[in-house]
Amino acid sequence: MPIRGVIFDLDGTLIDSRLDFDQMRCDMEFAPGQLILETLEALPAGEHKDRCREILRRHEYAGAVSATLMPGAIELLAELDQRRLPQAILTRNSREMTELALLRLQLAFSQVLTREDAPPKPDPEGLHIICRNWQVEPREVAFVGDFHFDVIAGRRAGMATILYAPGEPPEYAHEADFVITHLAQTCDVLERLGR
Repeated sequence: MPIRGVIFDLDGTLIDSRLDFDQMRCDMEFAPGQLILETLEALPAGEHKDRCREILRRHEYAGAVSATLMPGAIELLAELDQRRLPQAILTRNSREMTELALLRLQLAFSQVLTREDAPPKPDPEGLHIICRNWQVEPREVAFVGDFHFDVIAGRRAGMATILYAPGEPPEYAHEADFVITHLAQTCDVLERLGR
C-alpha cells in the first residue's frame, strides 16, 4: 500500500540537541539506564520531584537552543514536500522546548505531538492520533526514528518502521522494517513501500 504520510522522531533523527541523558540521570540521582520520564512521573509529589523537573527543563532548554540539523534533513523534508507527503513529529520532548528548537531551525510540520499531547513512546497512541487527524490508516504511514522506543511504537501502531542509525547499528536494529544510515535513504525506502 502506498505511503500517504511520514512521521518523524525529532531529537537524534532530524535534529541533534546533544542531550546528555547520563548526566541528566546523575543530576536527578537516578540509576544508570533508568528511564527518565517514567521515573520522574513515578516520583511522589514534593521537593525532589520539583527539582528533577527543573533539571529536565534546564537540560532540554540547553539542547533546544544549541540544536543543529542532522545531515540531509532539509533536503529530505523538501523532497517529501515535493511529493506532497504530509509530515509530522512525535517526540518525548516537552512542547515548550520542541517549539523553541523548531522555530530556531525554521522547521514546520502539519502536526507536532509532544509528551504533553500523548503518552510518551513506546506507547503508540501519539502515532494513532496523527493518523486519525490525517484520516489515513497506520499501514499507510512510515515512522522514522533513531531509538528503540521509536521502533517499538511504530510496530505497535502497525506502521512501517525506519530506523535511522548513522553509526554502528544498535542491537535492536533487526526489529525495524528498514535501517538507514543517512536520511536521504528514506526516499529509497518509500519507493520500496510503493510511493
